[in-house]
Amino acid sequence: MSGHSKWATTKRQKAVVDAKRGALFTKIGNQIAIAARGGADPSMNPSLAMVLEKARHANMPKANIERAIARATSKEAAALIEETYEAYGPGGIGIIIEVATDNKNRTMPDVRNALQKNGGRMADPGSVMFQFERKGVIFTEQKGDDVMMAALDAGAEDVADEEDGSTITTAASDLMKVRQALIDSGITVASAELKYLGTNPIELDGEDLEKAEKLLDAIDDLDDVVAVHTNLA
Repeated sequence: MSGHSKWATTKRQKAVVDAKRGALFTKIGNQIAIAARGGADPSMNPSLAMVLEKARHANMPKANIERAIARATSKEAAALIEETYEAYGPGGIGIIIEVATDNKNRTMPDVRNALQKNGGRMADPGSVMFQFERKGVIFTEQKGDDVMMAALDAGAEDVADEEDGSTITTAASDLMKVRQALIDSGITVASAELKYLGTNPIELDGEDLEKAEKLLDAIDDLDDVVAVHTNLA
């Protein structure tokens, strides 16, 4: 399936290191606070349930999770704004950057500086987005025929074996349905979220690939950035 990038897989494998730094917990905490605006009960709020899966898989302490949910009713959470920026990177790769911030005057310059220092640049709204599709992406550390059949029977579009599990792609509207069907089949879902997948992935090698990966890491390391999507193959 197009859009499954090696950088995304590497980023997932680095999550343990990020968690030790606390960077991942900061990002997930913002996502929990935003999702919990729709209700603090995950059984009644599928968006919150999906973020909590990610938090538990990252071994985020229960106390951190509870504080993030509590923020949903605080002025701090109310001030969080969700923004999406578009950019180009080395070799012409497209980048979509999702942020959650209480200060756009801080976040946009931080993103712009990370881009400029690493061979990228901000793009006009819509100039990159058309190269991507919004899809549901589910990851499980299990793989094999059982996972594939359960996913496809539930309406998934694609199942791809990874080194560390399986990536399942769905239509955006089918994400929660497929996620629940997998859980009902006894499959442990590590994460389920909406992502932007490139329709025509760009392959880079050598110096361009190194520069692109360095840029993507620099953006992803910013505290206000909650997700980075790219059409780098």
